[in-house]
Order: sequence, then C-alpha cells, then structure tokens
Amino acid sequence: MLVDKFPGWLGFGIFLIISAILAYAIATSGLAPALMAIAVLVGLPIVYFLVVSPEFGIMVYLTLAYTIMWFLRYGVGGFPLGTLMDGMLVLFTLGMFIQIKQRHDFNMLGGDISIVILIWVLYTLFQVANPTAASRLAWVYTVRTVGLVTLMYFIFAYNIRTKQLIKIILKWWIFWSIVNATYAFKQEYIGFADFEQQWLNSTPELASLLFIAGHWRKFSMFSDPVTFAYNMATASMLCLALITGPIKTYRKIILGVLAVYFLMAMLFSGTRGAFPLVPAAFVLFAILKFNRQILIFTIAALGFILVLIFMPTSNQNILRFQTAFSPNEDASYKLRKINQAKIKPFVYTHPLGGGLGSTGEWGAKFNPGTLLGTFQPDSGYVRTTVEMGWIGLLIFSYMIWVILKTGINTYYKIRDPELKSYSLAVLLMVFTWNIGNFPQQALVQYPSNVLFFLAVALIGVIYRLDQQQNTALNGKI
Repeated sequence: MLVDKFPGWLGFGIFLIISAILAYAIATSGLAPALMAIAVLVGLPIVYFLVVSPEFGIMVYLTLAYTIMWFLRYGVGGFPLGTLMDGMLVLFTLGMFIQIKQRHDFNMLGGDISIVILIWVLYTLFQVANPTAASRLAWVYTVRTVGLVTLMYFIFAYNIRTKQLIKIILKWWIFWSIVNATYAFKQEYIGFADFEQQWLNSTPELASLLFIAGHWRKFSMFSDPVTFAYNMATASMLCLALITGPIKTYRKIILGVLAVYFLMAMLFSGTRGAFPLVPAAFVLFAILKFNRQILIFTIAALGFILVLIFMPTSNQNILRFQTAFSPNEDASYKLRKINQAKIKPFVYTHPLGGGLGSTGEWGAKFNPGTLLGTFQPDSGYVRTTVEMGWIGLLIFSYMIWVILKTGINTYYKIRDPELKSYSLAVLLMVFTWNIGNFPQQALVQYPSNVLFFLAVALIGVIYRLDQQQNTALNGKI
C-alpha cells in the first residue's frame, strides 16, 4: 500500500511531516507520544489480522492465555491484559460473523455440544438477574472467566479447518508445556525470581497456602500451583495419546520422555488433587485403546504409582503425593467436608444459587461477613452448585456428559490413524480436567479455561475432518 499510494516525493513529504510532528511531541511531552505511535503501528495490523486471519489470532490468543498471569505477577498489572483478552474475543466473534455471512456456512457450529454449551453460556448471562445475588459487580468480574471465555469454543470450532492447523496447535501446546515445566524445575532447584518472592511474601494468607512443611509449592508461570499441576497432567496425557499415532519411533520416545518430564514437574506443585488424575486417565486410556500391549502398559504404570503411594520416603513432594490417596486422614479434606455440610441447607433452598462471584475471593470482597462471602468452595462442582444453584449444577453436569459421550462415540468412528490419536488426546484431556474439577476449581483460570474448550472444540473438528476425508476417498473410488 505504501509503494502504490505514496510514491516518490509525495510519500517522502508526508512521512517527513509526520516524523517532525512526532519528534516535536516527544521533545515536549516525553516518551508517551512515541509509545502511542508504536502501539498504533503494531496494534492496527494485529487487529486487522485478528479479524481476517483467525488462524493467526488463535495462536496469539493461546500464547497470551499461557503468559498473562506471569506478566501480571511480573508487574504489568497497570496494563489491562484481561480487557485485552476480552477485546480479542470480540474481534474473533466479529470475524466469525463476517465469515458466516460470506460463506453462508453454519454447519461448523452444529451438533449437540454446541447446543448445550450455548445453553450454559446463556445461563451464566441470566445469572445477572438472579434475585438472590448480593452483588451485580461480582457477576461482572466472574462471568468473564466462567461464561464469556466459553464462547471461544465457537471460535475454535468454526475456524480450525485443517489437519495442519491442528498439528500446529498441538505442537504449540507441547512447546508451552515444556516451557512451564522447565520454569518449575528452575523454581524448585534455583529459586524464585525476585518479583515472584515479593508476590509470595505479599500476604500471610498466600504464604500459608503455598508454604507447606518448610517447602514452597511451585506454580511456574501460572496463577497458582493447582492450575500448573492440572496443565502438567493434561500435557502428559496429550503426549501419551500422540504416542499411539502413526509416528516414527524416535518421536514416540521423545513424547514418552516429555510425559514423564511433565509429571515430575507436576510433583513440585504439591497439589494433591492433581495426583489421582493420572491413574484415572490411564483407566480411560486402557478402556478406549483396549489391547494386550496397552493392558500391560497400564498395569505396569498403575503398579509404579502404587509403589510411589506406599514407599517410605523423606521427599516432601512424594510425601504430599502419598497423602492425596488417603484423604480421610488429611485435616484440610476434613475441613472441606465440614464446610460443605454447612452450606447444604442454603443449596436446598436456592435453586438459582447465590450468584456468580458470591463465594471465594470475590465473595470476600463484594459479599463480606455473609455465609457465602466466607465460604471457600475449593471444588469447581461445589462452586457451581453454591453460586448457580442445583439448576446450574444440572446444566453443567449435562454439558460435561454430552461432551464426553460425543467424544467417545466420535473416537470409535474415526478411521484416519493420525486423527484418531488426536481425538484420543483431546478426549483424555477433557476427562482429566473434569475429574480435577471435583477436588479443585479446574476451569476458571487462564490458560485452563481456554484450553479446556479448545479440546472440546477439537472433538468435533477432528471428527469433521475425518468425515471429509472419507467422503473425498469414496468419491475417488
């Protein structure tokens, strides 16, 4: 455009005037005008590509989802990163509607999963009118990560159209998992960065949660150890499933080593709720891929886990791993059971719940001193029940059931061995996150809330690509 529209002396004169104005602005006002100019020069092309090139936008969004909490902890809190993510979602939606109008193609958004997810999103939006909600402002802060991020499912389902893009996404997923696992090893054996240590020492409550038995729980670049641990568990399942695909032996070895690497990093988190996820996922893996070799591998893996559970050790990471399999002896688990018993009468009498953001951190801020404001839900399912009522729990549970049912059915229908391994991977990850949502809140923090619905979208996308391949093959025959 610059070459065509501003050739010769005309372009030189225009840009000379712009440069002079910018130089004068910097001389009189400091660096602010320069930073604004850079933001415009960089921001406008990015905005353009987010609308017209969703593949580019998806990769940028995934990168931000992985790094947003690290930037906020580093001290970029003055920049509205959360609002930036919301703005990208708006641009994605605008681009999707433009494409739908041009192509008149709604098939990408059809299916049972799309319907039930839309019902869930509408219910979260309806919660703003919940008559028992104590604070509408708490809804504003909470609906972004509970409801609106869910809309990324439709963006992923509509715009991921090729096997090549799926490969890039899965490789990017593994790359960021390697980065975060390595960062956790650095935290464990070298120590925290200064800004991380300042954050850990910022409040006594934070230190009491993360400093256990004289040992800091590690969180890598994520918001907390739970989110980090769950992402390491799901990344290991991704590698395990890809090993079953038609790839070369050396790649299978690399994926196997990475799976173990991720699980080792997961131990540094000290998140007991993450430890049972691996054996649970192994059971589903063995059922879906039932054969003699898989059965032997699963028995050997479960045997190794049993050894870890019962072996005598002084290692704090392994000791915390062992306590995850004896919850009745754990004081925090007993406290959770007592708190959940106290909240049951409220749940029985409030079918719509107490409103989004009425418990936990936002509850303490916007609803202080009340029953819900002092309640720590811990479990994602408990939080859904208390904040959105048993009606919300039914909708959420039905959504998960439809996702897993559809994923299992489509997995057995897929013929392409490569796509079948991708289908197995996303199904195992969705299952792992869902199991993790029982003891902890697994789906409310970046990047888990984004990655979960990416995996859900890929369930349908992978099946659609396989059907297209089969149709093309039958046409040639």
